[in-house]
Amino acid sequence: MRKILPSSLTGRLIVTAVALVAVVSILVTVSATLVMRSYLTDQLDDKVQQALSRAEFRAGANMPEPPDGGRGGQGFGRDIGSLEAARAGTTTVGTVVVSGNGGGPRDLSSSAVRVLEQVEPDGKTETVSLPGLGSYRVAATTTSAGDVVWQGLPTRDMDDTISSLIWWESLLALAGIGAAAVAGRVLVRRQLQPLRDVAATAHQVTAMPLSSGEVGTTVRVPDSLTDPSTEVGQVGEALNQLLGHVERALDARHESEQQVRQFLADASHELRTPLSTIKGYAELGRRTGRADPDQFLAKVESEAGRMSTLVEDMLLLARLDAGREVDRRPVDVTRLVVEAVDDARVVDPQRQWGFDVPSEPVTVTGDEQRLHQAVTNLITNASRHTPPGTRVDVSLLVGDVVRIDVHDDGPGIDAPLLPTVFERFTRGDSSRTRASGGAGLGMSLVKAIMHAHHGDATVTSVPGDTTFSLTLPPA
Repeated sequence: MRKILPSSLTGRLIVTAVALVAVVSILVTVSATLVMRSYLTDQLDDKVQQALSRAEFRAGANMPEPPDGGRGGQGFGRDIGSLEAARAGTTTVGTVVVSGNGGGPRDLSSSAVRVLEQVEPDGKTETVSLPGLGSYRVAATTTSAGDVVWQGLPTRDMDDTISSLIWWESLLALAGIGAAAVAGRVLVRRQLQPLRDVAATAHQVTAMPLSSGEVGTTVRVPDSLTDPSTEVGQVGEALNQLLGHVERALDARHESEQQVRQFLADASHELRTPLSTIKGYAELGRRTGRADPDQFLAKVESEAGRMSTLVEDMLLLARLDAGREVDRRPVDVTRLVVEAVDDARVVDPQRQWGFDVPSEPVTVTGDEQRLHQAVTNLITNASRHTPPGTRVDVSLLVGDVVRIDVHDDGPGIDAPLLPTVFERFTRGDSSRTRASGGAGLGMSLVKAIMHAHHGDATVTSVPGDTTFSLTLPPA
C-alpha cells in the first residue's frame, strides 16, 4: 500500500479526493442505472400486461384477429418484436412481429414455443431468452375457456437505452474524476502552501550556526501562520515556541560555557599566586642557601593551606553542581545560629554581634555541616567587608519557610556588584579586596548549598542596611 500511495502529503490528499469522487461517481452511476432499468422494466411490463389483457379478451369473445392487424402488417395493436402464443388442448402455436414494412407476423419456432411453455400462466411477467429472438419480457394467463395465452415484448430497446445510459454515465464520471484530479491538485497545493512556508522557516533555522557562540534571536514563523484555530497555525505556533525554547537553551549553554571558562581562568589565577610564592621561596633558598627554614616552611604551609581551601571549595561546588545529594537528617537551626554567632564574637570582637531566635528549637532536614558552612560564610563575609564597630544581627524566622537573615549596618554593596554577589570569584571594590583573604567563592558556595537543600539565597543592600537571607523548607 505504501508503494502505491504517494509519499508526499499533497499527493496523498489528491489521491484521496480523486478516490472519493470516483466512489461517489460509481455509486451514482449504479444507482441511476438500477433506477432507470426498474422504471423501463415497469413500463415494458405494463405494455405486456395490457397486451395480455387484450389477448385474453379476444380469446374469451372468440374474436379473430384482422389479417393486417390494422397497422400495416404489425398485428392488432402490436409493436415490432411483440409476440403472442396460445395453447388449445395440447397444441401451442404463436407468432412474432418481425418487421414494420408489411411483412406481417412470423410463426414462432418450436424451440421458442418450448421456452414459452415453461412460463407459468399466473399473469406475472418474467424475462426469458428465446432462441433466435433474444431477451423478452413474457406473461401468461389462462382464459375462461381453459386455454393458455402468452404475450411478450422484446427488451432490446430497454437494453439499448440502459447501455447508452451507462456509457454516458461512465464518460461523465471519468470527466468528473479528471476534473477532480486537476482541481484537487491546484486547491490542495494552495491550501498546503502555509505548511510549506512553516517548513521553509524550519529550514532557515537549520542553516544557522547554532553549534557555538551566542545564538541570539532566530527567525520566526510569521504571525499570519500562527492562528491556533487552524491546524497549520497550531504547527506554526508550536514551532515558534520550540524555537524560543531552543534559543533559551542555547543561550544558557553559552552562558554556562562562559562561566566555565571564567571559572577556570579565575581558579588558575588564584592557584598561580600561592604556587608562585612557594616556587619563589624554594628558588631563593636554592640560590642563596641562607633561607630561614622556619620562615620558609611557614610560608609554604600558609600558601599550601590557601590552595587546599580553594581546591576544597571548588570541589564542593563541582559536587553540588553535579546534583550530588546532601545528607538528609534533622538539623536544629536554632542551635546552629547561636553557635555561629558565639564563634564570631570570639573571632571578631571588634564588631557588635547579636541574634534573635525563637525560644523553641527550629528543625529542618538537611546536611548540618553544609548549613553551618553557609551561615558561617555569611557571618564571615559581614566581618570581612564591614569596618570595626559595625552591628551584625542574625535572626531566625519561621513561617511557610525557615529564613535566616544576616543583617549589618555597614557601607553596603555597590549597585553594579549586587547582581553578581553569588557568582564565583566575585569580589568587591577597595573595601572588599583580596587583602581580606577571600577567593570569591564564599557566596557562590552559599547559593549552591541552598539550592542543594531546595532553598534559596538572596541579598538586598543599600548603604547602612545590608541583609543576606537564606530560605529553607521546613522539616
